Parts: sequence; structure tokens; C-alpha cells
Amino acid sequence: MNPVTVIVNAGAGTGHDEAACDALRTQLTDAGLDAELVRADGGDQMIGAARRALEQGARLVAAGGGDGTINAVASVMVDSGVPFGVLPLGTLNHFAKDLGIPLDLGAAVRNLATGRPVQVDVGEVNGRIFLNNSSLGLYPDIVRDREKQQRRLGRGKWPAAAWAALAALRRYPFLSMRLTVNGERLARRTPFVFIGNNAYTMQGLAIGERARLDEGVLSLYVAQHPTRLGLLRFAFDALLGRLGQERDFDVLTAPEFDIDTHRHRLLVATDGEVTEMHPPLRYRMRPGALTVLVPPVENGVNQP
Repeated sequence: MNPVTVIVNAGAGTGHDEAACDALRTQLTDAGLDAELVRADGGDQMIGAARRALEQGARLVAAGGGDGTINAVASVMVDSGVPFGVLPLGTLNHFAKDLGIPLDLGAAVRNLATGRPVQVDVGEVNGRIFLNNSSLGLYPDIVRDREKQQRRLGRGKWPAAAWAALAALRRYPFLSMRLTVNGERLARRTPFVFIGNNAYTMQGLAIGERARLDEGVLSLYVAQHPTRLGLLRFAFDALLGRLGQERDFDVLTAPEFDIDTHRHRLLVATDGEVTEMHPPLRYRMRPGALTVLVPPVENGVNQP
């Protein structure tokens, strides 16, 4: 049997209690995996469990949860060379979708046993990695406000997000910044900045998705001056992990760039998690830094 350490976020989706973990253990065994399953509460426990797994010579480490959980465990797996597995147990699961990893749990477990390793790019800002995207301005402000409402008022995630978005609409916030991209300095004033690990599709049915995660570039989307209604649309698109149409943004691609402002601190979102950082923000691409298991080649067609 193939040994694997599986780190599960106890609060992912509707929650992963001991009964759900027992069912997952059975699925792992049935797939031929000798699994140590670690049920973790919060990012620090997830990161600690991943570090212990590597120190003990793990040959495969998997994370079960949403994009924030996947990010936390992946931050330890970057540059380790040890394959990383994904069990998408969250709400949006962008990283799994863009890599073609099954959203069905049983199929995702089988992928841990039969998947092929591929090297994918990782973005980094001031030492913090992101697998999907990072953002400034409107989105991290809404997330921070939403979390406060959940804690203090007991509101559910989506009602709290709606109230937070309406509050942002009343404030109509803008961020003045200086960008250094491809050796060129640009000044912008905008409510919303989105930085993608590789390029996002901005038109057609696949809007908000990525065709590849190995092109070695960051994509920078700076929202142009919207109306208040346009700002509200940006807010809800951001909460759902989507972008608007190309006409709504200045779009640039580069392997690295810097963002500076007159502020001493900025709220910065990375894969949906919000932290405070001190400008300048130094965004860097780390090509091929993470080895991920994806479904095997089928019918001669290479899966993403």
C-alpha cells in the first residue's frame, strides 16, 4: 500500500467531523493507500502537520479542504519535490477545478493513488504564497468586514458578505498606488486590484478560469473607474472568485512586479485569506515550484 499523509480541515465546507473522517479513511484504504489522516483546526495546525510529515520522510502529502486549506499545506510543500494531493472539500475549489482534479471526493481519493505528478507555478507576495490569486482594495476589505460580522453578529458567511459588500458600496473606496512592471512605472487609482497565478480567462463560458498553471507569469488586473453599480458587481464577482470582462480592467503580465502606496499597511488577500502587509508589495512568480497530482492522461489527451 502507498503511504500518504492526509491533512483535513475540520471546518471545510459543512465541516468534517470524526464520522466523516472515518468514512474518508475507508475510501483511502479502498484506493490502496496507507493513510495517516490528520484532522486540523486552523492554518497553524495544518502547516505544522505538513512540516512533520516532510520531516518524517513522507512521500505524498494531501490536503482536504477549500482553497485556503490547500494554500496552507502547499506553502510547506513548495520546493520540497514531494508530490502534493488535493481533496476539494471547500465551497469554490478553484485550484482543483483549474487542474482538472475531480470534485467528487471518491474520484479525488482515487487520484491520490493513480494521478501523475506535474509541476505548477506558485505566486508569492512578500514571502507569502498563493496558488490562485491575490487582491487588494475592495475584496480584502469586504472579507475582513464579513469575518467581523460572522464573529460579532453570528451571521452566516454569505449574508455577512452581502452586508459587507453594501458597506463597501457606501464607502466607495479607492486605492492610489504606484506600479513597477517590466521596468515601467505606472500610477493608478482604483478600487480593485487582482493578481493571478498565470492568466485568467476574461470572456466566454470559462470566465474566471485558467487554461494553464505553468506559463511562468503573473497576471495583473487593475479595475478602471467604475460606477457605484459597477463597484457592487466587482464586489460580488470577487467574492465568487471571478473577474469581470476585459473592458473593465487594465491587464498586464510579468514574472514579477512591485506595488507601493503612501499607506503604512495594506490588507492583502491571498487565496481568500486576508493579512496585513507593509508596502512595497513585491510580487514574484516561482515557476514549477509545486508538484501536484492530477488525473492521468486519457485517450492521448493531456489533462491540465
